[in-house]
Amino acid sequence: MKVEKKLGKGTAKIQIEDDGTYFQVNQDGGSQKLEKAKISLNDCLACSGCITSAESVLITQQSHEELSKVLHFNKTAEPSQQKLVVISVSPQSRASLAARFQLTPLDTAKKLTAFFKNRGGEGPLFQLPLNDEGVSSDSQGVHYVFDTTFSRNFSLLESQREFVQRFRRHTESRQALPMLASACPGWICYAEKTHGSFIIPYISTAKSPQQVMGSLIKDHFAQQQHLTPDKIYHVTVMPCYDKKLEASRPDFFNQEYQTRDVDCVITTGEILRLLEQEGVSLSDVDPAPLDAEFSCATGEELLGHQGGGSGGYLEHIFRYAAQELFGIQVDGITYKPLKNKDFQEVTLEKDGTVLLHFALAYGFRNIQNLVQKLKRRKSPYHYVEVMACPSGCLNGGGQIKAEAISSKDLLQQVEKLYEMVRTVMPETSPEIKELYEQWLRGEDSKEAGKTLHTQYHAVEKMSSGFNIKW
Repeated sequence: MKVEKKLGKGTAKIQIEDDGTYFQVNQDGGSQKLEKAKISLNDCLACSGCITSAESVLITQQSHEELSKVLHFNKTAEPSQQKLVVISVSPQSRASLAARFQLTPLDTAKKLTAFFKNRGGEGPLFQLPLNDEGVSSDSQGVHYVFDTTFSRNFSLLESQREFVQRFRRHTESRQALPMLASACPGWICYAEKTHGSFIIPYISTAKSPQQVMGSLIKDHFAQQQHLTPDKIYHVTVMPCYDKKLEASRPDFFNQEYQTRDVDCVITTGEILRLLEQEGVSLSDVDPAPLDAEFSCATGEELLGHQGGGSGGYLEHIFRYAAQELFGIQVDGITYKPLKNKDFQEVTLEKDGTVLLHFALAYGFRNIQNLVQKLKRRKSPYHYVEVMACPSGCLNGGGQIKAEAISSKDLLQQVEKLYEMVRTVMPETSPEIKELYEQWLRGEDSKEAGKTLHTQYHAVEKMSSGFNIKW
């Protein structure tokens, strides 16, 4: 059976044969066979559509099945061919798993560490001897489990300094303000493909915690282990499908060693499916000690950052800027809700004058309103924490879905568990200060700028009837 589709008045027709081949039929009767379109991960718009809502979509090289393949390969391969497997877990995913299994965040971290390290083996792999390549000759599970809260310290500190620099330059040369947060890949993808060169100058260049961790693992940690970056397989556990898009960006690919900073991204929901496939309840797993390196934990206590479940960018930058620019110490921050709870403002005033005007904009409805204000030059803000998901990262599309209770009640549980962790300021971390010196040669070095920052690219719109209009 042949199917014909007319593309429009005065244009060619598309003819689809029974075997799925496509022919363009011209007005003069001639025809031309068309190549089948191949859609890669980088082609996705990440518009809260197929990838962010359809959990059944299997993305090659970005799934828990791919992790299983690597672990199986390590089990059967020669020692020299094995890879060191590292998993970095986001605090948002940890909170979602804690709510699902009715655990504390600390217990969840320990049990998840044990589950990963003991997969297919009889004991934690960190007890096994390593060969000259730095990989266990009996490798059957994950070698290290880290926490992206650690790498978020860098992301927050770099965002703080970037904002202050922009603010000072803005007063002199009108450099683009507001500065817009860059940690959400769904927002970034939308901005690049929909608003392109107009919006890019406003976006912060600081890497997200996921990609900072990727640089840390494939560079500094690889050197510590005496390995090349391609000998490490780095997986992140994230609350968001769009993090798969972020990891796949060409900007985060090492051409010399042909490896990505983050090889595979697994969502929280995929971790739950992995547990279910193996018949394991996280509640029943015996806890294991947390890896001390690249960890925001002190003894029996996890550490986090204040300012909400999306990373606290607004609050950290607000406090830092108030002190650095105006000598004002901010103790408490008061949010002013606008049209909805996902669009709120924070202001710093002195003698009736507004010194700083910040906002958070979550969800595409609020993002679109923000962009329209920018285009009309009516945005009053100096900084905006932008996140694609309503309610932010704790409500990401990759989080575990509600079963016995409502989605609202589940989100409240996740938020409560996330906030149980004691918060610290990134400036107070001696480990971060040490890494700035040892790894990056100082806070203001070229190495720090190159390693902790990235760039964005306007994506040319295709002239197609399938274009999405925002």
